[in-house]
Formats: sequence, C-alpha cells, structure tokens
Amino acid sequence: MSKSTTDDSGPLLGAADIRELAAALGVRPTKQRGQNFVIDANTVRRIVRTAGVRPDDVVVEIGPGLGSLTLALLEAADRVTAVEIDEVLAAALPGTIAARMPERADRFALVHSDAMHVTELPGPAPTALVANLPYNVAVPVLLHILATFPSIDRTLVMVQSEVADRLAARPGNKVYGVPSVKATWYAEVKRAGAIGRNVFWPAPNVDSGLVSLVRREKPIETSASRDEVFAVVDAAFAQRRKTLRAALSGWAGSAAAAEAALVAAGVSPQARGEALTVEEFARIAEHKGPGGEPGIRQTAAEQTSRGEQTSGGEQA
Repeated sequence: MSKSTTDDSGPLLGAADIRELAAALGVRPTKQRGQNFVIDANTVRRIVRTAGVRPDDVVVEIGPGLGSLTLALLEAADRVTAVEIDEVLAAALPGTIAARMPERADRFALVHSDAMHVTELPGPAPTALVANLPYNVAVPVLLHILATFPSIDRTLVMVQSEVADRLAARPGNKVYGVPSVKATWYAEVKRAGAIGRNVFWPAPNVDSGLVSLVRREKPIETSASRDEVFAVVDAAFAQRRKTLRAALSGWAGSAAAAEAALVAAGVSPQARGEALTVEEFARIAEHKGPGGEPGIRQTAAEQTSRGEQTSGGEQA
C-alpha cells in the first residue's frame, strides 16, 4: 500500500491510509463488532506513551483492526501479539506490518480468534495489554484477559467514557458497580485521559476514555476463591437498591444467613453494595454459612461473562 504524502506519521497509519486500506479490503466498519478505527498517528503514539510501553515488553493487543495502534506498539515494544476476530482484518494485518515496518515484522504475531475464547498466546508470556476495546464487549474481554494471563502487569485500554468511569470508580460513587469491583480485584485502576471523537473513523457518538490498570503486587488476602468473591459481587449489585441483607439472601440461602455472614465480616446488613471495597466483599465470601446454596465453579471466561451480564446496564 502506498504511503500517504499528506502527513508526517512515518510508518504509522494516517486518515488517508486507513481509508485506502479499508477500500482495498472492501471493509466497512460495523457496529456489531464495535469497529471504530483510529485515524490519528499522534493519538496512537500518545496511547503507547501513556501505557508506559518499554523496549522489553511483550504486548497483547485486542481488536487491532487495520493496524493503527499495532504499528505504534511495534515501534516501542519488543513483541506484539494481536488478537482479531474479523477474518478479513486478520488476514490483512500481517501484510500491512510487513509493508510499513518490515524490520519489525518478525516481532509481530496474529491470533485470529474471539478474545473471549483465547486461553493461550504464541511466544513469550505477555507483560502488557494495550487495546482500543470494542465498546460492546469491553468489560468482559478486559476481565477475561486479566484472569487468563497473570503475567500482564500493566494495562491501558481505550473504552467508552462511561465505561472508563465505571471501571475506575471508587466505593460510594454512583457509578461504582460490578466492573469497578472486579477490575480492582486484579489491579489498581485509574482514569488516564480522554480521547475525542474526531480521531476515529467512523466517529462514534460517544466520547472515549483511557483506563490504566496496574496489577496488584500482592493478591487480595482472602481464603475465598475469586469465583466465590465474584458471586457475592454479582448478587450485591443485581438488586443494588436493596440492602445487602436482602440482596444477598439468595446467595446465602436466606436473609438471616446473609445477615449472619455480613455481621461476621464486619459489614452492616443495612449497607448497600456500592459502599463496599473489594476486600469487604472478600470477607463476606469467607463467611458464607453451610445453609447457603453451593457455589458453582466456573472458568474465568464463564465467570467474567456471567458477571458482566448480571451487571445489566453497568457496562455501558
């Protein structure tokens, strides 16, 4: 593909390049897969800087699309593995990398798959996740990757601004919910910037935000499993207007059993889920009595997917 002469993006893709590539491939971005391609080289370089990508990093990227961010990551990282579900985009991306950054082509790997089904990646273990996540699946994909690849210690994702707010929310915030607690199980989470609509093609009708997640050096100290803790979180927010005594009655087996678990954990039965830290949810999980319904062990993918469905409108 020819290099656009209307910008100084170097090997990166500019607006004219993106449209030329898409036209050649017969690609029209679809809402179904949440495809909005970044067309600004300065934006992808900013994302890489904000992510703190280092020369020794092995980066995994979800949804590379036409390769805008992929090329910027290859400039900075040791290796990049991209996971792409779209057959046409997956087939074209290696050729784009070879044409625009041939000296780094051997540092790139492509996995043609749904990110929610990925359980292993080629090459060295990933150390960072950097991605422009499709808005419609952003939270379950993020949680699945964090659960499946514990070697990832730094993450920067671009998501819908409201989703960014929910991921980074603290207890007591009105948008604090399932995504907030589950992300905090894995990492220290914070907003890392805003992205305007005009850097995308097509321009979305929502704003975007960057979220930084730095893996906890030490896991949450609890005798409960992640699945057990997440089951409490799901139950607490499924009926978020109710007190925890009522919201957790199904999880515990009865309202009385829920109250007993809450009191044992040092949590007020009259509190609501949005007031609790992840550590408090873990303490509640530890005190589930024998009368409660037995928990069902699930894979990380099943758990994160189910948890996000339970969260209802909290994802977007």
